[in-house]
Amino acid sequence: MTASPDPVYVRVVHTDRRDTSIAPRDVLIALGIAIVQVVGSVGANHNQSWATPLDAAGFVLLVCGPLALLVRRRLPVTVLLLVLAVTVLYVARGYGYGPVFLSLVVAFLSAATAGSRWRTYPILAVGYVLIVFAVPAVSAAEAPSLLALTGIAAWLLVLLAVAEIIRQRRGTLDARRQRAEAAHRSTLDEQRRRASEERLAIARELHDVLAHSLSLINVQASVALELWDSRPEQSQEALAAIKIASRDAIGDVHTLLTSLRGGDGPPTAPTAGIVDLDGVVERARAAGLAVTTVVEGTPRPLPAVVDVAAARIVQESLTNVARHSGGSSADVTVTYSPESVRVRIDDDGRGPDGAPSGGGGNGIPGMRERARALGGELTAGSGPGGGFRVQATLPLAHDTAGRA
Repeated sequence: MTASPDPVYVRVVHTDRRDTSIAPRDVLIALGIAIVQVVGSVGANHNQSWATPLDAAGFVLLVCGPLALLVRRRLPVTVLLLVLAVTVLYVARGYGYGPVFLSLVVAFLSAATAGSRWRTYPILAVGYVLIVFAVPAVSAAEAPSLLALTGIAAWLLVLLAVAEIIRQRRGTLDARRQRAEAAHRSTLDEQRRRASEERLAIARELHDVLAHSLSLINVQASVALELWDSRPEQSQEALAAIKIASRDAIGDVHTLLTSLRGGDGPPTAPTAGIVDLDGVVERARAAGLAVTTVVEGTPRPLPAVVDVAAARIVQESLTNVARHSGGSSADVTVTYSPESVRVRIDDDGRGPDGAPSGGGGNGIPGMRERARALGGELTAGSGPGGGFRVQATLPLAHDTAGRA
């Protein structure tokens, strides 16, 4: 059990929505394209004797395409169609071929990489047919030569290849981002799971510390009240036991909380380990319960989590005997083997009908939870000679610490 990490606050960010606002760089791109198209088209018209001289309408068309690019992130397909119409109209009026196609290239790449390729690639083919075949046939524009047709087709293939490269690269980046986000979510889930397990373990530890001591205090207080007039000397012994149990409980809680605040390592269990069996049953004996201890096998140091769990199971069982079973004696047997350690608690009480089944993680369910957390098992029921028996087997496997 380790100290709980700081609470993790998760900020949810929606990454599936593209930024559709007009960024400053969009304005700069549109301005740059407009300057290139206007200046470049003036020079191109001078070098093409058949071209219609640029007039006010020509300059307006050269500027309309870059202006439409300002909203290409919000309406990529609409902008592509608009720029294509402006380009076709420019060519239809007989102006010379030139950088007017730059706006169309940018609009196509924006639309082709933002949505479905089947909605944008056909538009490129339609534009090619209109510009090189349909428009010259019905307007003043000169029909391009075979070399020009081949060159334009080659540039269109290059444009398609560039669009595919951008799509593939963007898909790769999206996949990497999704994997990174999934790994981050998995890490957060694991941190929350560990924090939850540690809170439960700390709550169980505090319950065991307080429930054992307070149960014995309750039993001794009942004895003191009942014998106060008839046998005052025994009531004084009960009060002395209450004093010892309360002092030990305060010390145990202080030790546990000090260990938790330290944060340098796992919280230290304040209880005696099962190796010190007499220390584990000391409080029950002080409460007037006759406890006999038996050790089978060769005692040896145990993993800390197993040592503490076995001790807690013994203490909880003895607490149940004192509070619920009506028994006056109990036998605690600890058996060591190479693979496991087994603890067995037999009492002379009323048996399972008088023993609590526990609830909310307390009593027998709490002991069973401890055993299962270490890969062991715990059974509770009638003893062979009457009374009640609790028996737990805790393995000494190498992954015991990991399970804890």
